[in-house]
Parts: sequence; C-alpha cells; structure tokens
Amino acid sequence: MNDVAEVVPGPLALSEVAATLRELRATSARRGKVQALAALLRRTSPEEVEALVGLLLGRPRQGRIGLGWRTMGAAREAAPAATDATLTVAEVDDTLDSIAGLSGAGSSTARAGLVAAVLGRATEEERDLITGAVLGDVRTGALDGVLTDALASAVDLPAAHVRRAVMLTGDLGRTAAMALRDPASLAAVNLTVGVPVQPMLASTAADVTEALAITGPASVEHKLDGARIQVHRNRADVRVFTRSLADITGRMPEIVTFALGLDADGFILDGETLLLDEGGTPRPFQETMSRFGRQDERTDVLAPRFFDLLALDGVDVTDRPLTERRELLRALVGSAHVIAGTVTEDATEAAQVLEDALAAGHEGVLVKGVDSTYAAGRRGKAWVKVKPVHTYDLVVLAAEWGYGRRTGWLSNLHLGARDPDGGFVMVGKTFKGLTDELLRWQTQTFLSYAVRETPGVVWLRPEIVVEIAVDGVQRSSRYPGGVALRFARVKGYRPDKAASEADTIETIRALLRE
Repeated sequence: MNDVAEVVPGPLALSEVAATLRELRATSARRGKVQALAALLRRTSPEEVEALVGLLLGRPRQGRIGLGWRTMGAAREAAPAATDATLTVAEVDDTLDSIAGLSGAGSSTARAGLVAAVLGRATEEERDLITGAVLGDVRTGALDGVLTDALASAVDLPAAHVRRAVMLTGDLGRTAAMALRDPASLAAVNLTVGVPVQPMLASTAADVTEALAITGPASVEHKLDGARIQVHRNRADVRVFTRSLADITGRMPEIVTFALGLDADGFILDGETLLLDEGGTPRPFQETMSRFGRQDERTDVLAPRFFDLLALDGVDVTDRPLTERRELLRALVGSAHVIAGTVTEDATEAAQVLEDALAAGHEGVLVKGVDSTYAAGRRGKAWVKVKPVHTYDLVVLAAEWGYGRRTGWLSNLHLGARDPDGGFVMVGKTFKGLTDELLRWQTQTFLSYAVRETPGVVWLRPEIVVEIAVDGVQRSSRYPGGVALRFARVKGYRPDKAASEADTIETIRALLRE
C-alpha cells in the first residue's frame, strides 16, 4: 500500500492551498484536478484535513458563523494585503473557531476584529481563498466527487471504497481524517442508524425518452416539490435529518410520531416532506419550507412521503436492487406513504406518469434504474430527473461586482420583469450560468449603461434583455412583485429583443398560480 500520505512535512501553508486552487481553475480535465488535489492531501496531516476540506469546498467545518460580504469586505478594506505568505490552514481554522464561539453584546465588533486580523496577515490570493470559503463561493470545479476521488488516490484505495465510506459517515472531512491516519480503517465503516447518510442524487435529462435511454427499465416516480428528509429510528430513538445532514428532529414532531408508529425497531428512510391542502394537493414550496424551518408553535402538519429504504432491523439494504428496496419500503410504511411510481421501459407510459405528476402539482419525475443500488452523490446515471424548465426574457436592472476569482468583473445580476403599467419589477438575482466570456462581456458592456453606483452594485438603464431559465417561482415579500424566481440561471443575452418585449410580471405570477 502506498504510505506516502503518512509522511507529512510540517503545518500546511495556506499559500499551498491557494496555489492548488489556482491550478484547479486552470485545469478543465477532471483527472488533472484529481491529481492536483491528491498531491495537496498527501502534504496534509490528519489533524488539518477537516479544515482543509471545508476551505476547498466552501463549507468551513464551523458552519455558518455570522460572516457576510459586508464584514468580509470591510475587513479587506481596513488594511492592505500582506506581501509575505505566513498563514497556515490551522491558524485560519483556529480563527474561525474563535468567531464561531462569539455571542452576545459586543460579538459583532469582536467578530469583525478577528476577521480583520486574519485577513491582514493574508496575501491577496489568500484573502480571496478565505473570503470565498467563508461565503461559500470557492468556484474551482472541484466539488465533493472530485475531492473524494483525490482522497482515494492520495491513500491508494479504490475510489468506490472511499465513496462508500464518505456516504456512510456523511462527512468527507471526517472520512479524510480517518483515511490519512489509517487507510485500512475505511473498510470498517458501516451503515449506522442515527448517523446521517449522504443522499443519493440524480442527474438530469430533457425528457423521459432520454432518461430511459440512460437507465433502461426504470421506476418512474413523481418528483415532489418538498423538503428532503432522512428518518432514522433505533427502537424509541428517532432522528430526522435534512438533505445537508442537519439534525432537525426537534422541528419534526409529526415525523417522529409517524416513525414510532411503524412496525420495526430500526430503519433508515429516505424521502420528502411537504404540506398538503385538504384535497391532498401540494401547497406552495415556500409554505413547506416556512413550516420546515419553524421551531415555534406549529399548526400546519407536514406529510411524509418516502421513496427509498436504506436499512431495516439491523440489515443494510443499500446494495440491494431498487425494486427490492421499494417492496420492503411499501411493506414498512404503507402504500399511502410511498411516492407514486410505475416500473416501465416504455417512453409513452413514462410520459403519462410525468403528465400525472404535473397534474397533481408535483415538479416532474425521477427515472431510476430498477437494478440500481443506493450510492451517494450524482456519480453515474442510475437516477435521472425530468422536470419542465421555464424560460423568461427579463431585463438586467443592476449587476454586482464579483469577488474571489470574479474580482474586477460585474457578476450577480438583478433581474426585472416588465410592469405593463410602466417600469420594471425586480424578481430575483442570479450569477448561475455565467461563463468567463459572459463575465468579460458584461463588464465591458454594462458600464456604458450605468446610471449610478452604490457600494458593490452598478445600476443600469433597463435596456438589456437576458434569457433566464428557472425551475419555478415562489411567493416572496422580498421583491415588490411578490414573487421570486427559483433556481434561476442565465441562458444567454437577447440583443434581438427590446426591453419593451420582456416578459411581464403577470406572466411570472401566472406560473405561481399554475
């Protein structure tokens, strides 16, 4: 076995991480990214690697600690960047620990002081790294899957073994620490009720015909517009986790009661929860999320609907075919609590399932290979989602100056729909779908349309039309029109269209009514 990961020279310098990120951004090939990250991991100690993984993924291990763009920007302006690179990953992690521990009167001032101190010791490139990591905007193209494969390479283990360990621990950083200490220890990682499992995700297809061509015979299931949950029960102990593996048991009393009523002492369920109206139709997504996030007294009851079973009475079933897992699931929770679906390889039949799902108020369908096992992440094409994508022609009202690798470019767009009575109504923001070419074009073009500038934002004459794809809209009190775009991304600019031809706010609201 390769033991190179056991020989680690001194504390890991933050400049080494920044240099690796620079290499990742210059590398389009997945193999090149894996090699660069594997080299970095080999230079990292088990004690540092959880902090390193958090920085690389833009998810510091401390979680959300009250740092936003204003605080980070003010700290950067307070003092010039350092000329010499002296910071280590451990020192940055210690600072984030200190910030996470602050609360009460004076905590905002203390937080700003700690941020200013660490950024004052950072070079410009290191400042970009820290800022991007804290704000969740590292942008390297090296997401969890690439870093997982890099870890496998660093410790000379098959990638499938490492991926499974990451799935079962639910934590890439913790798995990396185990692997760097003793690669053989990953073989002992088992599915454990009460320990959240990284969820299996789906790739996308334009229609059910394309999806079936990928999966072959499949279970075509309604894709609900709810909040994903993972429910664990070990005798009288029930835990409910979110898609991001946060423990929300205390906010889900109805789900706990449901789980305790099932005829089994131990299980792990994967599914969704949502609010339904009296006729069983899903209520708007934002209403579900509002109830999902509320910790005070609740009157609305969330309905659980499940699509998979990972463990049952001490037996790990993740390696069994989907059809067998679905049979066990139905026997456990009852058909009424299993998300509707049909096993087929016929595109016409699958299209009917999609039509039925949309008519019932759901998002679309998931097409899942009948023999697929349960594996975390989007690797492979075992699960494929199909849902309508809506596009709108909107007007750019403003753009925000970027940071990190987008420093110097106008990036995040403020989007407006046309008001038939005059003017434009803001309906959301997005920086998704912007290539480097588009960022350069925006920066060169938008300034000639500028009418004023506020801190970080350039406001434009409402003349530039952009085509935006969205998964839907939701009610929102944040914007004057009362609606906000969901998962908006840029398809392209429309120089052929005048602002007077942009879609109206009523058109956007119509999708909400649908």
